[in-house]
Amino acid sequence: MARTKTSDARKKDTREKIELGGLIVKAGLRFEKRALLLGALIELGDRLKADSSERARLTAIGAEAFGNDSE
Repeated sequence: MARTKTSDARKKDTREKIELGGLIVKAGLRFEKRALLLGALIELGDRLKADSSERARLTAIGAEAFGNDSE
């Protein structure tokens, strides 16, 4: 039973990582260096902590990008 829970947790974690990688591709950043991507994400995390309006602005941009999936 414990093995099944561990396996399910690993599958869920793997799926989440694949989905997050898909976001990098969707954003057009597939060929950027990993250090740049990590630096950008760290910077973004700091900005979101400091400015709540930035979260709303970026959420709107992302929602629009997801809305354009059919195009």
